Amino acid sequence: MDRHHQVPSSPVQVLSVASEMFPFVKTGGLGDVVGSLPVALRAEGVAVTTLLPGYPAVLDALEGPVRVAEMTPLPGVEVALLEGMAAGHRLLVVDSPALFRRKGNPYLGPDGVDWPDNGVRFATLSRVAATIAQGHVAACRPDLVLAHDWQSGLTAAYLHYDGQPAAPVIHTIHNIAFQGRFPARDLERFGLPPHAFAMDGVEYHGDIGFLKAGLHFATWITTVSPTYAREIQKPEWGMGLDGLLRSRSDRLVGILNGIDTDDWNPATDPAVLFPYQVGDFRARRPNKRAFQAEFGLRQDPDVFLLGLVSRLTGQKGVDILADVVPRILDDRTQLVVVGSGEAAMEQAFARLSRRFSDRLACHIGYSEQLGHRLQASADSLLIPSRFEPCGLTQLCASRYGCVPIASRVGGLADTIIDANAAAMACDAATGFLFFPTDPDTLVAAIERGGAMFRDPQRWTHLQRNGAHYDVSWRHKAREYAQLFRRVLGRNDAVSAGTEKDIILSRRGTHGRRPWPPGPPGADMPSRTGRLARQAARRSRVRPHDPLARSH
Repeated sequence: MDRHHQVPSSPVQVLSVASEMFPFVKTGGLGDVVGSLPVALRAEGVAVTTLLPGYPAVLDALEGPVRVAEMTPLPGVEVALLEGMAAGHRLLVVDSPALFRRKGNPYLGPDGVDWPDNGVRFATLSRVAATIAQGHVAACRPDLVLAHDWQSGLTAAYLHYDGQPAAPVIHTIHNIAFQGRFPARDLERFGLPPHAFAMDGVEYHGDIGFLKAGLHFATWITTVSPTYAREIQKPEWGMGLDGLLRSRSDRLVGILNGIDTDDWNPATDPAVLFPYQVGDFRARRPNKRAFQAEFGLRQDPDVFLLGLVSRLTGQKGVDILADVVPRILDDRTQLVVVGSGEAAMEQAFARLSRRFSDRLACHIGYSEQLGHRLQASADSLLIPSRFEPCGLTQLCASRYGCVPIASRVGGLADTIIDANAAAMACDAATGFLFFPTDPDTLVAAIERGGAMFRDPQRWTHLQRNGAHYDVSWRHKAREYAQLFRRVLGRNDAVSAGTEKDIILSRRGTHGRRPWPPGPPGADMPSRTGRLARQAARRSRVRPHDPLARSH
């Protein structure tokens, strides 16, 4: 624990409501965050109980489960509520064999299509969460509810229409593109009153909108980066919900995600063939050679090895990458793609790997271990996302010495310092950013990366800056805890450590402060450039207030 940082004597009891949680069920960053944030919050005097659907993997992981309640949350739906520990987490599990005991993806059937009863499944989860928030379950009486994404969106709506005293709800947007829209005819099936189907209720363009309901009725709204909090208030990013978010901008805040630095540690990571200490970049070389051999590529330490670990979808911009492959691959550049997603994208990369078999390899499918191994081996990680709420891969890659090349959007803009002239002058750069997200800017960013890779001294500085930047949950969890106590009106919120602590979290152990990056390849504006140059000398920076206006 930080020196001078005191944990308030009265812990905040939080019910976290989510549809997935690592290490039990994970389809993306949501599962990672739901699994790692509670651990970091313990140090801030916040006790988290996580409410999950009773998927087979969750039930199998429960240690000594106890049935604490039986409910009929929706008409014709009966569930048992189980309590138990799993992987160090306190869980409440909604056990309904008919709804949740299905193997594989939590949202999709074996045919790759959404389960037709997803509305009922996640309305059930939300209704159970609302019942707990009202204090009707003796095993868990939370001070507040932290609801994640559309799957828990009806929680705040049920509380509103019930009109009973209940814990306040903070709703977190992990990706506004996924909104949970279901036919209006399901209103009664979801246990909602007729008057709820209105613009100031759950109605959204003629449907029932789970995410819209959560954003409308929640006490506060958070999202996973300050830049994304601003972006989603604009029509081009808000996916139709920008007007609602602008109307609630005084209750909207962006708090960056962190990663579990115990899981993401190249010295202890079981997926890394040749373990190495954070910052020991020479020790990465055997991993690069082994990775090239694993994928049938020429083993050459001087080749610029690019990697992509991603869902193969339009959001992730992988179609743009596929289009430019002929322009970026040459005798000095290789690419390895790991991921799955849209069939057209999978087929496109499979074709490209056959066409450029000596320079491009791909693994179609999800592999946690392969993702770890790629980031311990590749020189740069490509993240050409059209939008990115926060992103976790750039944090993991930087810690492993894999320099990110990414779109300047969302959390990528908040966590990567572009290697432009001003950033390089004060030795603060951590990667390469490009905008707009199109083929030409992507190629230009890769070319910038390749040129710097061939200057080993400058490249090592980039790796070092990224590896030593604080990507942990420590200070992000503190911001959440401050928000929780502010929402609850508690007076026991204390100073979040000394200024030195905050400096180290924002600037990394090398004393460099991040700043909003300018266009790729351009010097930053004079004021920003001046701050950048001062960052290497200054020893004072204001603590960040998570409740400051983020727009």
